[in-house]
Amino acid sequence: MIEDEVEALFIEAGYQGTLSVAEIDGAGRVDVRAGEEAYAASTFKIAVGLELACQGAAGELELTESMRLSPDDCTPGGQGLCLFEYPVEISLRDLAVLMLTISDNTATDAVIRRLGPERVGARLAALGLKQTDFTCTIHEHFDAIGRSLGFADWAEHARALAAAPPTRAEVMRRAFREAFALPHLVPYTTAGDMARLTGMIWRDEAGPAAACAQVRVMMGKQWLTRKIATGFGAGTSVAAKSGTAPAISNDVGVVTYPDGQRYAVAAFTRALDPDPAADTDPDAAARAIGAAARLAVEHLRRAASA
Repeated sequence: MIEDEVEALFIEAGYQGTLSVAEIDGAGRVDVRAGEEAYAASTFKIAVGLELACQGAAGELELTESMRLSPDDCTPGGQGLCLFEYPVEISLRDLAVLMLTISDNTATDAVIRRLGPERVGARLAALGLKQTDFTCTIHEHFDAIGRSLGFADWAEHARALAAAPPTRAEVMRRAFREAFALPHLVPYTTAGDMARLTGMIWRDEAGPAAACAQVRVMMGKQWLTRKIATGFGAGTSVAAKSGTAPAISNDVGVVTYPDGQRYAVAAFTRALDPDPAADTDPDAAARAIGAAARLAVEHLRRAASA
């Protein structure tokens, strides 16, 4: 069965995986434990981008609106604005571009604060995505992880890790990785929910058509294309948003073939061994995601032409 083949790809790479691949303009789909909760990592930024575009389309805010950010506003992880040493002014739209292309955490939190995290969660609920949990900023999630590890917040944990001797540091890194398995400590979703969300965005059903189009354009500019896209050759376009964390590798997007057929793909993987010292190929999950996506999509294409 196709589901068994997909599972085998993930396990061979050293990961446990969930997958949902669905025809955007049809009823065909391949689901591999698609209703199982998984840490969303940065794939949840698709929902933030959608809410921003929808509020802009409704006239609740202007995407040209400028925000002033200082180094004190930085959120740990990622790249982009967290590397800056001086205050900057940047538009909401450009913050969204940084969020959905280079996965800038600081830009993401600035957008979430402007929108209101409750608005993002409410839109997901209204779209019927009942298994997707979104409640606060990335910085607040990091602080929650720090507290779960016995520290006052994320900053205290980071300082302790930097000062720890090598053996203790390895123990702390493993505990940090294992924290991502704690239910609802960090944003969770399912492959099924995320494939459904991207399908709705591509069909202009997730909000106003103009808002959905903006999200599609931004997702098409993501610079990290070594996951879903690795399974597909020239002539096939992939617009996606990846998510990466310790022992975690995810990707959510849409694959469009030259014949116009479109497929929503959501893949979430977790290393079978969370030990940071484990001898694991860091790109194995990415290759498995690409191979699994291609396997599922080609299965749907064969079924449709039979």
